[in-house]
Amino acid sequence: MKKAKALFFLAMFITGCLSAQRQPAFVRCKGQQFVLGDKPYHYIGTNYWYGGLLGLTKEGTQRLKKELDFLKANGVTNLRVMAGVEGSGNINGVQRVNQAFQTRQGVFNEDLLTGLDVLLAEMKKRDMKAVIFLSNNWEWTGGFLQYLNWNGLIADSVLRRKLNWDELRDYTSKFYTCDSCMLAYARQVNLVVNRINTITGVPYTKDPAIMSWELANEPRPMRPAANEAYKKWIKSAAENIKKQDVNHLVTIGHEGDQATDGDMSLYEAIHANTAVDYLTVHIWPKNWGWLKPETMSADLPVVLANTADYVKRHEAAAARLNKPLVVEEFGLPRNDHSFSPSAPVDLRNSFYKLILDAWKTKGVAGLNFWAFGGTGRPVPGQVFWKEGDDYLGDPPMEEQGLNTVFDSDKATWLLIRSYLKP
Repeated sequence: MKKAKALFFLAMFITGCLSAQRQPAFVRCKGQQFVLGDKPYHYIGTNYWYGGLLGLTKEGTQRLKKELDFLKANGVTNLRVMAGVEGSGNINGVQRVNQAFQTRQGVFNEDLLTGLDVLLAEMKKRDMKAVIFLSNNWEWTGGFLQYLNWNGLIADSVLRRKLNWDELRDYTSKFYTCDSCMLAYARQVNLVVNRINTITGVPYTKDPAIMSWELANEPRPMRPAANEAYKKWIKSAAENIKKQDVNHLVTIGHEGDQATDGDMSLYEAIHANTAVDYLTVHIWPKNWGWLKPETMSADLPVVLANTADYVKRHEAAAARLNKPLVVEEFGLPRNDHSFSPSAPVDLRNSFYKLILDAWKTKGVAGLNFWAFGGTGRPVPGQVFWKEGDDYLGDPPMEEQGLNTVFDSDKATWLLIRSYLKP
């Protein structure tokens, strides 16, 4: 009898161990680092915002598989991707990403999420992780401007024309006090977070291919007067996701104190929330006036000095909060501001090297360079994206090839691989 009991308990122990091994591993935070299971998760990633659109066609899926294989072979295992587009047509004077997920407020074309299903299923096969941003502060996917339009705070005629910077700030800041806008945003979030993958049958909330949910791409208060409402929205939106999904991390999608007019106290306050698991920064030297297209080489020392200071400043904030820091967007044009895939990238690579150095020392827990264009190529002689063109890393309103890293950029891939050596 004792022997039978011993064998029974041994069998139960083995079964329990095997069951534990079969449990999907989700990324967790441990102080200022990420962990996956019992091992550090210290990643190099990229922005691949259009990845969920490729899986909508047979041809696109073939490209997707090829590009995922390429990324995996080059040590890039974390992809920051878009959940979906709000609305259609021109917005803020530019063409937004096509194929609206939310076609009208509260009306969703859920078939478009099959592309995201395909992406996640293929990533899972390759042991890759996704960061999914759920809306956008900027116009190129509809985002907050579209919610404001749907709720009567921006007229159709105003939505379509090019806004000046002050107008854009004034309008976008109203999102955080527009209850109906925030409710509509939450409906989209809830639909995505609670989806069941049609390829694998796995609920998104239980999918180990997802690392984290991101409230939006670069949500800014836009005006200091909106700061308090902005903080409340972040708390509410993050807590809403946490209530529905206990497995995945949540982050804001923030650029850093550049987005809060230098207010580091606001940046720290919003990331101190217990529903926000880690900090992010984005670094855009050209957009922030650190370099000019015509003097890129001469301006590079300023770019590197400012970037180093920016990273260190936010590393200090992450240390104070004891949370990981991710540099999840950073981009620089090719030499001479060229859009050609054949143009040199040594200036960009110097910029990348500085951020890779910060990653190597583990002051930065993860990074996602902007952006992967893979096998796609811009149309010669054409500056902006048109229907039927390859998706690249550059959104439709930006010059195609501007910040994109192609599979042919051998020097950049060699640089990245050099940091993955023991």
